[in-house]
Amino acid sequence: MNPLVEFCISNLAKGAQETYDILENDPDIDVLEYGCLSYCSLCDQTFYALVNGDIVEADTPDELTKKIYQYIEENPLF
Repeated sequence: MNPLVEFCISNLAKGAQETYDILENDPDIDVLEYGCLSYCSLCDQTFYALVNGDIVEADTPDELTKKIYQYIEENPLF
């Protein structure tokens, strides 16, 4: 079972697409995009993704990528 990372399409358009593309090419991570994840105020203020259901946020797409990998490493599924 791979970690699941979910993105809001609005946050992707804001700049998180860079992170999405990197994670999409990682065979050990499942990545999904949705029209809305219902975190509109967060989406408007920062870059974020849901990692296994938990919010991971950052100020830049590069930082978001690093924080997602760090979260996955520190919170293994099994």
